[in-house]
Amino acid sequence: MKLAENVDLERYVGSWYEMARFPHSFEEGLVGVTATYTLMENGRIEVINEGYKHSLDGKLSRAVGKAKVAKSGNPAHLRVSFFWIFYADYLILELDADYQYVLIGRSSDKYLWILAREPQLDEKTYIMLVSKARERGYDVSKLERVPQLVE
Repeated sequence: MKLAENVDLERYVGSWYEMARFPHSFEEGLVGVTATYTLMENGRIEVINEGYKHSLDGKLSRAVGKAKVAKSGNPAHLRVSFFWIFYADYLILELDADYQYVLIGRSSDKYLWILAREPQLDEKTYIMLVSKARERGYDVSKLERVPQLVE
């Protein structure tokens, strides 16, 4: 799978808002989802995913994990773990030159996320990212939008 080129993890870390995703049990019912990545001194990345159950004023759910660059050494290919030693691919497929939006997948076409730096993403950019995912073979009919808090 072709990955984004020239990914700079120091620019990539920080907070991202989840705009859309394929449904899966570990995020079921979550809205207002954010992912915050922090580069650690050992070169690994702390991952904090947060979201609210069923509504933007629902109970906060938080998952803390870790990530590392895959053995290939390509920073667009991370391995992420939320469960002890079990790591999953985290593939940066498309990345805005200004690091404002990103398309994330895994080695399986069953996982897909669209993230943005702001809680809202303009429709033109969203449609472009969906089109890029479709070109990569993803069944974009499964994408579900994620409501976000407006700041």
